[in-house]
Amino acid sequence: MARHGYDDGRLDLPFVGISTFGKRPYLSDWAALDADVAILGAPFDAGTQWRAGARFGPRGVREASTLFSFGHAGAYDHEDDATYLPGHVNIVDIGDADIVHTDTERSHANIETGVRAILDAGALPVVIGGDHSINIPCIRAFDGQGDIHILQIDAHLDFVDERHGVRHGHGNPMRRAAEQPHVTGLTQVGIRNVSSTAAEGYDDARAMGSEIISVRQARRMGNDGVLARIPDGARIYITIDIDAFCPSIAPGTGTPSHGGFLYYEVLELMQLVAGNHDVVGIDLVEVAPDYDPTGSTTILAAQLLLNTLGFIFHARSLR
Repeated sequence: MARHGYDDGRLDLPFVGISTFGKRPYLSDWAALDADVAILGAPFDAGTQWRAGARFGPRGVREASTLFSFGHAGAYDHEDDATYLPGHVNIVDIGDADIVHTDTERSHANIETGVRAILDAGALPVVIGGDHSINIPCIRAFDGQGDIHILQIDAHLDFVDERHGVRHGHGNPMRRAAEQPHVTGLTQVGIRNVSSTAAEGYDDARAMGSEIISVRQARRMGNDGVLARIPDGARIYITIDIDAFCPSIAPGTGTPSHGGFLYYEVLELMQLVAGNHDVVGIDLVEVAPDYDPTGSTTILAAQLLLNTLGFIFHARSLR
């Protein structure tokens, strides 16, 4: 086996080799999964209502993540005086769920199978989409895993019940999640401006246990105020739609919405949530690399995921 690192073995620079997430080991046998974190790609975008392209999100985010793979034993943050993701945090990439073109049901079932395999192994699932409909099978997979509360970072409410027979598109996932008996509620942050959900959807969301917070409201209350809207002791599933961010820093998405968050606004919320709650799963969706030739969006996504994982496992080590 080839060795890696600065001191001996290969230098293995970011532009060398196969682009797994963070250049972590690839595991094709899901039955043999033994890790702290498992990365699963969900390259499905048939749920989009306008611009497709998020099917290339997992590939793009993986490639961007190699920027942060210089072989260090963890990542030292001088502001926090902490080393995040030290070598004993075992992260593996288990590849992509199989996607069957034109068949949402089978594609979603394959994603659910992947998430269930991760949970059965006792690992933290991190799913890279794909459009936001891939959250539907992710949340279904938590059936039998205990109650969870969903923290959604997004420009859009995604609480449409049914429209022209569509119930499993990228405008429906939070409604489908709220219907699950193991989902105790939702905190929906970043919701703003023109949305895919009509007024009655907002009424339904609040009636079904949602807290809805816009970007401007989040800025007024601060991240401590947002954290206070999440029930104490709740186990948290985080779903991040990249269009929650301002398109000035994340243009690579099918449904950009101006007025979004900047990087540290979300990053600092992730750190607070990880420090105060047990985070049990993550998905990051709607990255469509072809709309951003600079690569800024995919780098943002990869950096956010890696830092969030760092916060989660650092907090776990302190408990």
